[in-house]
Amino acid sequence: MNNIIIKNILRSLLIVMVQIMIFKQISFSLSDLAYAHFLIYPMAILILPIKTPRGILLMAGFTIGLIIDVFYDSLGVHAAALVFTSYIRNLILAFLEPYEGYNTDDIPTFKKMGSGWMISYLSIALFIHCFLYFSIESFSYVYFFEIFLNTIATFFVSILVMLISLLIFRPKY
Repeated sequence: MNNIIIKNILRSLLIVMVQIMIFKQISFSLSDLAYAHFLIYPMAILILPIKTPRGILLMAGFTIGLIIDVFYDSLGVHAAALVFTSYIRNLILAFLEPYEGYNTDDIPTFKKMGSGWMISYLSIALFIHCFLYFSIESFSYVYFFEIFLNTIATFFVSILVMLISLLIFRPKY
């Protein structure tokens, strides 16, 4: 059990470091507006074991989001979006629960859950995360078109990077 906890902590730290050191430097822009950002840090929360208690998810989401906020110079935007994503994670899992239910030791991976389930799970959670992130960032629905454009562009580049990284590294825990 402790081995699984240590592996998840190390994996989360690696994801946060890659987000800060590599993907912070990359954004696609059209004129003055940057529309596509790489947001892979929600993957640290989304690939935790399915039966992870909600309190631990919320604390981990807040901690990871706060670390990202420190390096992005954003005042709690990443933390707020990731805490909400951590909160609704169990609702998304319940929505996508197979007929047989989940085993106590299931983790969201392509091998255990299948590619269709995994793509659906990551897509729903990441889209909600991106929409909430850009809504909080602009803090006004006057900019709904920009929020929606940012959400769609960021969603597509981020889901692509997440799926490729999960297929390459294939986490077991």
